[in-house]
Amino acid sequence: MEWTEVKIYTTTEGIEPVTAVLMDCGINGIQVEDDSEMKQFLSESSTYWDYVDEELLSKPEGETKITVYVSDNPYGDEMLANIRNAIEHLKTVDTGLNMGRLAIETTSELNDEEWLNKWRDYYKPFKIGERIFIKPVWEDCDIPDGRVVFNINPGHVFGTGLHQTTQLCMLELEKYIDENSVVADLGCGSGILSVVALLLGAKSAFAVDIDANAIKTAYENAELSGVDKSRYYVTSGNVIDDEGLRDEIGYEKYDVVVANIIADVICAISPFVPKHLKKDGIFIASGIIKDRIQDVYSALAQNGLKVISTNIKDEWVCITSVKEK
Repeated sequence: MEWTEVKIYTTTEGIEPVTAVLMDCGINGIQVEDDSEMKQFLSESSTYWDYVDEELLSKPEGETKITVYVSDNPYGDEMLANIRNAIEHLKTVDTGLNMGRLAIETTSELNDEEWLNKWRDYYKPFKIGERIFIKPVWEDCDIPDGRVVFNINPGHVFGTGLHQTTQLCMLELEKYIDENSVVADLGCGSGILSVVALLLGAKSAFAVDIDANAIKTAYENAELSGVDKSRYYVTSGNVIDDEGLRDEIGYEKYDVVVANIIADVICAISPFVPKHLKKDGIFIASGIIKDRIQDVYSALAQNGLKVISTNIKDEWVCITSVKEK
């Protein structure tokens, strides 16, 4: 498949608002290159980033770049037009932030191999919480004792583990997953959250994403991480408007449902999530910006889900709730 690379030039302050409007456009695979954040992270995490090229620390800081990929076909052309319109609108919004020039640059006819190679400069292994280690397949490194390893080949879908929302969800999975857990992952992307749940000991996981590309990528990442396919099922569809898909997911059978999407979608699926959960089942929801916390609280409460924790990283929020009845 051929791809168009779309780069948006902004600032560190502009990362959150630009990411939010891209997700509203239906873009899930987002790569951020921010020199100031990267240097700070590498410096603070030097105990297990000693294999990073020193040139990354010494090079001059440039503009922050947010990169996404759209398919080189009419569907991708429409999505690119939506991105352009959304960024132009963002320029007119008074956010009080310095978002830079918000210029868009495109490069067409990028093939799969070229796309994957662009991850290699910045995507290195890292730890999450007490038990999780994320490792891209091209890295050869020692595995920290006591950690489960998610071996990832990113593919063209969201879910590398680098984003704050994914990390917040994984920290919650560490708390609630045990050997009896049956898990549903709504908006699974690369499969990272459902596969990590299985690596943490869950009995089985059902994963679904609106992007059909997620099926192949999630299964591949599960295999790379040593997860038996008999414990994992991945499909594609829209939970909001597909009753047949909701029937396939099944009712009152899940101990944990996780959804790392955006606030609007979390609100929209809130009426359905309790129907899939067992009594006292846990709903982990992220992809939420701070300004939308109250909207999500209201949607959860209206549908019998009681909030038990709210965790924040930078401008992103993860809300965990429990089915009350």
